[in-house]
Amino acid sequence: MRIENDIKLGFKNVMIRPKRSTLKSRVEVSLLRNFKFRHTGKTWEGVPVMAANMDTVGTFEMALALAQHKAFTAIHKHYSLAEWKNFMQGAPPEIAQHIAISTGSGKADAEKLRMVIEQCPSLEFICIDVANGYSEHFVDFVKRTREAFPDKVILAGNVVTGEMVEELLLAGADIIKVGIGPGSVCTTRVKTGVGYPQLSAIIECADAAHGLKGQIISDGGCKVPGDVAKAFGGGADFVMLGGMLAGHDESGGELVEKNGEKFKLFYGMSSETAMNKYAGGVAEYRASEGKTVTIKYRGAVDHTLQDLLGGVRSTCTYVGAQSLKELTKRTTFIRVEEQHNQWFEE
Repeated sequence: MRIENDIKLGFKNVMIRPKRSTLKSRVEVSLLRNFKFRHTGKTWEGVPVMAANMDTVGTFEMALALAQHKAFTAIHKHYSLAEWKNFMQGAPPEIAQHIAISTGSGKADAEKLRMVIEQCPSLEFICIDVANGYSEHFVDFVKRTREAFPDKVILAGNVVTGEMVEELLLAGADIIKVGIGPGSVCTTRVKTGVGYPQLSAIIECADAAHGLKGQIISDGGCKVPGDVAKAFGGGADFVMLGGMLAGHDESGGELVEKNGEKFKLFYGMSSETAMNKYAGGVAEYRASEGKTVTIKYRGAVDHTLQDLLGGVRSTCTYVGAQSLKELTKRTTFIRVEEQHNQWFEE
Protein backbone atom coordinates (compact mmCIF):
# COMPACT_ATOMS: atom_id res chain seq x y z
CA MET A 1 0.00 0.00 0.00
CA ARG A 2 1.14 3.54 -0.73
CA ILE A 3 -0.35 7.03 -0.56
CA GLU A 4 0.07 9.83 -3.10
CA ASN A 5 -0.16 13.17 -1.35
CA ASP A 6 -0.30 15.56 -4.29
CA ILE A 7 -3.73 17.12 -4.76
CA LYS A 8 -6.04 15.88 -7.52
CA LEU A 9 -8.81 18.16 -8.78
CA GLY A 10 -12.32 17.85 -10.17
CA PHE A 11 -14.28 20.49 -12.07
CA LYS A 12 -15.85 21.81 -8.84
CA ASN A 13 -12.45 22.63 -7.37
CA VAL A 14 -11.41 25.26 -9.93
CA MET A 15 -12.48 28.21 -12.01
CA ILE A 16 -10.80 29.74 -15.06
CA ARG A 17 -9.04 33.05 -14.51
CA PRO A 18 -10.10 35.75 -17.04
CA LYS A 19 -7.46 37.42 -19.19
CA ARG A 20 -7.25 40.45 -21.48
CA SER A 21 -8.95 39.79 -24.78
CA THR A 22 -9.12 41.47 -28.19
CA LEU A 23 -12.34 39.59 -29.04
CA LYS A 24 -15.44 41.76 -29.35
CA SER A 25 -18.05 39.00 -29.48
CA ARG A 26 -18.63 35.26 -29.08
CA VAL A 27 -19.34 35.16 -32.82
CA GLU A 28 -15.61 35.59 -33.45
CA VAL A 29 -14.81 32.28 -31.72
CA SER A 30 -14.46 29.10 -33.77
CA LEU A 31 -15.18 25.80 -32.00
CA LEU A 32 -13.98 23.69 -34.93
CA ARG A 33 -10.94 21.50 -34.32
CA ASN A 34 -8.84 19.69 -36.88
CA PHE A 35 -7.08 16.49 -35.80
CA LYS A 36 -4.71 14.09 -37.52
CA PHE A 37 -4.89 10.57 -36.12
CA ARG A 38 -1.82 8.63 -35.07
CA HIS A 39 -2.30 5.27 -36.77
CA THR A 40 -4.17 6.08 -39.97
CA GLY A 41 -2.94 9.58 -40.78
CA LYS A 42 -6.56 10.50 -41.45
CA THR A 43 -7.79 13.95 -40.52
CA TRP A 44 -11.06 15.08 -38.97
CA GLU A 45 -12.67 18.50 -38.64
CA GLY A 46 -15.64 19.23 -36.44
CA VAL A 47 -16.89 20.44 -33.07
CA PRO A 48 -15.33 17.98 -30.60
CA VAL A 49 -18.37 17.47 -28.39
CA MET A 50 -19.51 13.84 -28.23
CA ALA A 51 -22.69 12.07 -27.17
CA ALA A 52 -21.86 9.09 -24.97
CA ASN A 53 -22.40 5.54 -26.20
CA MET A 54 -25.32 4.89 -23.83
CA ASP A 55 -28.64 3.66 -25.17
CA THR A 56 -30.36 6.64 -23.54
CA VAL A 57 -28.00 9.10 -25.26
CA GLY A 58 -25.98 7.70 -28.18
CA THR A 59 -28.82 6.95 -30.59
CA PHE A 60 -29.10 7.23 -34.36
CA GLU A 61 -31.50 10.15 -33.86
CA MET A 62 -28.96 11.94 -31.64
CA ALA A 63 -26.27 11.37 -34.28
CA LEU A 64 -28.34 13.07 -36.97
CA ALA A 65 -29.10 16.04 -34.69
CA LEU A 66 -25.51 16.53 -33.51
CA ALA A 67 -24.08 16.12 -37.00
CA GLN A 68 -26.03 19.25 -38.00
CA HIS A 69 -23.69 21.11 -35.61
CA LYS A 70 -20.62 19.11 -36.78
CA ALA A 71 -20.55 17.38 -33.37
CA PHE A 72 -20.01 13.66 -32.80
CA THR A 73 -21.98 10.67 -31.46
CA ALA A 74 -20.58 7.38 -30.19
CA ILE A 75 -23.50 5.11 -31.09
CA HIS A 76 -24.45 2.60 -28.39
CA LYS A 77 -23.54 -1.02 -29.08
CA HIS A 78 -27.01 -2.58 -28.90
CA TYR A 79 -28.28 -1.80 -32.39
CA SER A 80 -28.62 -4.85 -34.63
CA LEU A 81 -26.89 -5.38 -37.97
CA ALA A 82 -30.20 -4.74 -39.74
CA GLU A 83 -30.70 -1.47 -37.84
CA TRP A 84 -27.19 -0.34 -38.78
CA LYS A 85 -27.73 -1.13 -42.46
CA ASN A 86 -31.06 0.68 -42.49
CA PHE A 87 -29.61 3.75 -40.78
CA MET A 88 -26.54 4.04 -43.00
CA GLN A 89 -28.62 3.66 -46.16
CA GLY A 90 -30.92 6.51 -45.15
CA ALA A 91 -28.40 8.87 -43.53
CA PRO A 92 -26.51 11.62 -45.41
CA PRO A 93 -23.06 10.46 -46.70
CA GLU A 94 -21.16 12.76 -44.35
CA ILE A 95 -22.65 11.07 -41.25
CA ALA A 96 -19.71 8.65 -41.18
CA GLN A 97 -17.48 11.58 -40.14
CA HIS A 98 -19.61 12.18 -37.07
CA ILE A 99 -20.29 8.74 -35.60
CA ALA A 100 -18.44 5.80 -34.08
CA ILE A 101 -19.65 2.22 -33.86
CA SER A 102 -19.23 1.00 -30.28
CA THR A 103 -18.13 -2.44 -29.17
CA GLY A 104 -17.20 -4.33 -26.04
CA SER A 105 -14.17 -6.63 -25.90
CA GLY A 106 -15.75 -10.10 -26.06
CA LYS A 107 -15.74 -12.63 -28.91
CA ALA A 108 -19.38 -11.90 -29.78
CA ASP A 109 -18.59 -8.17 -29.79
CA ALA A 110 -15.71 -8.69 -32.21
CA GLU A 111 -17.83 -10.78 -34.55
CA LYS A 112 -20.68 -8.27 -34.57
CA LEU A 113 -18.22 -5.42 -35.21
CA ARG A 114 -16.78 -7.30 -38.19
CA MET A 115 -20.25 -7.96 -39.62
CA VAL A 116 -21.45 -4.35 -39.27
CA ILE A 117 -18.30 -2.88 -40.84
CA GLU A 118 -18.49 -5.45 -43.63
CA GLN A 119 -22.04 -4.29 -44.39
CA CYS A 120 -21.35 -0.59 -43.68
CA PRO A 121 -17.76 -0.04 -44.92
CA SER A 122 -18.07 3.76 -44.85
CA LEU A 123 -17.91 3.69 -41.03
CA GLU A 124 -14.60 5.28 -40.04
CA PHE A 125 -14.58 5.29 -36.23
CA ILE A 126 -14.63 2.35 -33.80
CA CYS A 127 -15.21 2.96 -30.07
CA ILE A 128 -13.92 0.07 -27.93
CA ASP A 129 -15.57 0.73 -24.60
CA VAL A 130 -15.14 -1.10 -21.30
CA ALA A 131 -15.51 0.12 -17.73
CA ASN A 132 -11.96 -0.92 -16.82
CA GLY A 133 -9.36 -0.24 -19.47
CA TYR A 134 -6.50 -1.58 -17.34
CA SER A 135 -6.79 -5.29 -18.18
CA GLU A 136 -4.35 -7.12 -20.45
CA HIS A 137 -7.34 -8.65 -22.24
CA PHE A 138 -8.52 -5.16 -23.21
CA VAL A 139 -5.09 -4.13 -24.51
CA ASP A 140 -4.95 -7.35 -26.57
CA PHE A 141 -8.41 -6.61 -27.97
CA VAL A 142 -7.26 -3.14 -29.06
CA LYS A 143 -4.23 -4.72 -30.79
CA ARG A 144 -6.39 -7.27 -32.60
CA THR A 145 -8.87 -4.60 -33.66
CA ARG A 146 -6.07 -2.46 -35.07
CA GLU A 147 -4.78 -5.46 -37.03
CA ALA A 148 -8.26 -6.25 -38.34
CA PHE A 149 -9.10 -2.64 -39.27
CA PRO A 150 -5.86 -0.82 -40.15
CA ASP A 151 -7.75 2.00 -41.89
CA LYS A 152 -10.20 2.81 -39.07
CA VAL A 153 -9.80 5.39 -36.30
CA ILE A 154 -10.01 3.63 -32.91
CA LEU A 155 -11.31 5.20 -29.69
CA ALA A 156 -10.52 3.12 -26.59
CA GLY A 157 -11.09 3.37 -22.84
CA ASN A 158 -11.72 4.03 -20.09
CA VAL A 159 -8.53 4.88 -18.20
CA VAL A 160 -7.35 7.77 -16.01
CA THR A 161 -3.56 7.61 -15.87
CA GLY A 162 -0.81 8.56 -18.28
CA GLU A 163 0.96 5.21 -18.45
CA MET A 164 -2.20 3.42 -19.57
CA VAL A 165 -2.94 6.12 -22.15
CA GLU A 166 0.52 5.47 -23.60
CA GLU A 167 0.03 1.70 -23.59
CA LEU A 168 -3.28 1.90 -25.43
CA LEU A 169 -1.92 4.34 -28.00
CA LEU A 170 1.02 2.05 -28.66
CA ALA A 171 -1.38 -0.93 -28.87
CA GLY A 172 -3.25 0.69 -31.76
CA ALA A 173 -5.75 3.21 -30.40
CA ASP A 174 -5.84 6.75 -31.78
CA ILE A 175 -8.03 8.44 -29.16
CA ILE A 176 -8.23 7.45 -25.48
CA LYS A 177 -11.38 7.79 -23.40
CA VAL A 178 -10.55 9.20 -19.96
CA GLY A 179 -12.79 8.87 -16.90
CA ILE A 180 -13.50 6.31 -14.19
CA GLY A 181 -16.46 7.04 -11.99
CA PRO A 182 -17.34 10.71 -12.72
CA GLY A 183 -20.54 10.07 -14.70
CA SER A 184 -23.87 11.26 -13.35
CA VAL A 185 -25.36 7.75 -13.31
CA CYS A 186 -22.13 5.89 -12.49
CA THR A 187 -21.69 4.40 -9.02
CA THR A 188 -18.24 2.83 -9.53
CA ARG A 189 -16.63 5.12 -6.98
CA VAL A 190 -19.05 4.21 -4.19
CA LYS A 191 -19.24 0.50 -5.07
CA THR A 192 -15.50 -0.02 -5.55
CA GLY A 193 -13.66 2.94 -4.02
CA VAL A 194 -11.83 3.34 -7.35
CA GLY A 195 -11.65 6.55 -9.37
CA TYR A 196 -9.69 9.70 -10.16
CA PRO A 197 -10.82 13.35 -10.04
CA GLN A 198 -11.69 14.18 -13.63
CA LEU A 199 -9.80 17.42 -14.21
CA SER A 200 -6.51 15.98 -12.95
CA ALA A 201 -7.11 12.87 -15.04
CA ILE A 202 -7.57 15.06 -18.12
CA ILE A 203 -4.42 17.12 -17.47
CA GLU A 204 -2.23 14.07 -16.87
CA CYS A 205 -3.68 11.94 -19.67
CA ALA A 206 -3.61 14.76 -22.24
CA ASP A 207 0.07 15.30 -21.53
CA ALA A 208 0.77 11.60 -22.10
CA ALA A 209 -1.36 11.37 -25.25
CA HIS A 210 -0.11 14.51 -26.95
CA GLY A 211 3.49 13.36 -26.51
CA LEU A 212 2.64 10.34 -28.69
CA LYS A 213 0.51 12.31 -31.18
CA GLY A 214 -2.70 10.85 -29.80
CA GLN A 215 -5.86 12.52 -28.52
CA ILE A 216 -8.06 12.09 -25.45
CA ILE A 217 -11.77 12.28 -24.73
CA SER A 218 -12.91 13.56 -21.34
CA ASP A 219 -15.74 11.17 -20.54
CA GLY A 220 -18.02 12.07 -17.64
CA GLY A 221 -18.33 14.61 -14.86
CA CYS A 222 -19.75 17.59 -16.78
CA LYS A 223 -22.91 19.03 -15.23
CA VAL A 224 -22.97 22.48 -16.86
CA PRO A 225 -21.39 24.18 -19.91
CA GLY A 226 -18.67 25.63 -17.67
CA ASP A 227 -17.46 22.11 -16.88
CA VAL A 228 -17.17 21.38 -20.61
CA ALA A 229 -15.04 24.52 -20.98
CA LYS A 230 -12.85 23.41 -18.05
CA ALA A 231 -12.35 20.01 -19.67
CA PHE A 232 -11.19 21.66 -22.90
CA GLY A 233 -9.08 24.11 -20.88
CA GLY A 234 -7.40 21.20 -19.12
CA GLY A 235 -6.30 19.72 -22.43
CA ALA A 236 -9.14 17.43 -23.52
CA ASP A 237 -9.39 17.12 -27.30
CA PHE A 238 -12.99 15.87 -27.15
CA VAL A 239 -15.60 16.05 -24.38
CA MET A 240 -18.12 13.22 -24.10
CA LEU A 241 -21.50 13.91 -22.47
CA GLY A 242 -24.17 11.61 -21.08
CA GLY A 243 -26.49 13.30 -18.58
CA MET A 244 -26.24 16.70 -20.26
CA LEU A 245 -27.65 15.20 -23.49
CA ALA A 246 -30.15 12.83 -21.87
CA GLY A 247 -33.89 13.48 -21.62
CA HIS A 248 -34.34 14.84 -25.14
CA ASP A 249 -36.47 13.67 -28.06
CA GLU A 250 -33.35 12.20 -29.66
CA SER A 251 -31.97 10.57 -26.51
CA GLY A 252 -33.82 7.28 -26.46
CA GLY A 253 -35.10 6.06 -23.11
CA GLU A 254 -38.67 5.51 -22.04
CA LEU A 255 -40.96 8.55 -21.77
CA VAL A 256 -43.03 8.44 -18.57
CA GLU A 257 -45.57 10.80 -17.04
CA LYS A 258 -45.85 11.68 -13.33
CA ASN A 259 -48.44 14.10 -12.00
CA GLY A 260 -48.92 15.60 -15.45
CA GLU A 261 -45.16 16.15 -15.99
CA LYS A 262 -43.11 14.24 -18.59
CA PHE A 263 -39.86 12.49 -17.71
CA LYS A 264 -37.40 10.24 -19.49
CA LEU A 265 -35.58 7.24 -18.11
CA PHE A 266 -31.79 7.55 -17.95
CA TYR A 267 -29.45 4.88 -16.63
CA GLY A 268 -25.82 3.84 -16.58
CA MET A 269 -24.76 0.99 -18.84
CA SER A 270 -23.53 -0.97 -15.81
CA SER A 271 -26.83 -0.42 -13.96
CA GLU A 272 -29.24 -3.18 -13.03
CA THR A 273 -31.70 -1.73 -15.59
CA ALA A 274 -29.17 -2.07 -18.44
CA MET A 275 -28.03 -5.53 -17.35
CA ASN A 276 -31.63 -6.78 -17.09
CA LYS A 277 -32.26 -5.41 -20.58
CA TYR A 278 -29.17 -6.76 -22.32
CA ALA A 279 -27.52 -9.44 -20.16
CA GLY A 280 -30.43 -11.28 -18.55
CA GLY A 281 -29.81 -9.65 -15.17
CA VAL A 282 -26.91 -8.89 -12.81
CA ALA A 283 -24.49 -11.83 -12.74
CA GLU A 284 -23.98 -13.33 -9.29
CA TYR A 285 -20.27 -12.47 -9.26
CA ARG A 286 -20.75 -8.72 -9.76
CA ALA A 287 -22.59 -5.65 -8.49
CA SER A 288 -24.53 -3.03 -10.38
CA GLU A 289 -22.32 0.03 -10.85
CA GLY A 290 -24.90 2.42 -12.26
CA LYS A 291 -28.03 4.34 -11.26
CA THR A 292 -31.41 4.49 -12.94
CA VAL A 293 -33.05 7.92 -12.75
CA THR A 294 -35.91 9.86 -14.28
CA ILE A 295 -35.06 13.30 -15.65
CA LYS A 296 -37.39 16.00 -16.86
CA TYR A 297 -38.25 15.71 -20.52
CA ARG A 298 -36.32 18.46 -22.33
CA GLY A 299 -37.67 18.46 -25.91
CA ALA A 300 -35.33 18.72 -28.89
CA VAL A 301 -31.58 18.60 -28.22
CA ASP A 302 -30.81 21.64 -30.41
CA HIS A 303 -31.56 24.20 -27.69
CA THR A 304 -29.38 22.37 -25.14
CA LEU A 305 -26.51 22.07 -27.61
CA GLN A 306 -26.68 25.76 -28.55
CA ASP A 307 -26.62 26.71 -24.86
CA LEU A 308 -23.63 24.44 -24.28
CA LEU A 309 -21.64 25.66 -27.28
CA GLY A 310 -22.54 29.26 -26.48
CA GLY A 311 -21.11 28.79 -22.98
CA VAL A 312 -17.82 27.46 -24.35
CA ARG A 313 -17.60 30.34 -26.85
CA SER A 314 -18.12 32.74 -23.97
CA THR A 315 -15.29 31.08 -22.02
CA CYS A 316 -13.03 31.68 -25.01
CA THR A 317 -13.91 35.38 -25.07
CA TYR A 318 -13.11 35.70 -21.35
CA VAL A 319 -9.57 34.41 -21.88
CA GLY A 320 -8.90 35.78 -25.37
CA ALA A 321 -8.97 32.48 -27.27
CA GLN A 322 -10.17 33.00 -30.84
CA SER A 323 -10.38 29.25 -31.41
CA LEU A 324 -11.02 26.22 -29.23
CA LYS A 325 -7.48 25.02 -29.93
CA GLU A 326 -6.14 28.14 -28.17
CA LEU A 327 -8.26 27.65 -25.05
CA THR A 328 -5.91 25.31 -23.20
CA LYS A 329 -2.95 27.64 -23.89
CA ARG A 330 -4.94 30.56 -22.50
CA THR A 331 -6.30 28.71 -19.43
CA THR A 332 -5.10 29.38 -15.90
CA PHE A 333 -7.06 27.46 -13.27
CA ILE A 334 -7.51 28.94 -9.81
CA ARG A 335 -8.40 26.77 -6.83
CA VAL A 336 -11.73 27.71 -5.23
CA GLU A 337 -14.03 26.67 -2.40
CA GLU A 338 -17.20 28.03 -3.99
CA GLN A 339 -18.45 28.04 -7.60
CA HIS A 340 -21.60 30.15 -7.71
CA ASN A 341 -24.31 31.82 -5.64
CA GLN A 342 -27.07 29.29 -4.94
CA TRP A 343 -29.45 31.70 -3.19
CA PHE A 344 -32.37 31.15 -5.57
CA GLU A 345 -31.81 27.46 -6.24
CA GLU A 346 -34.00 24.82 -4.65
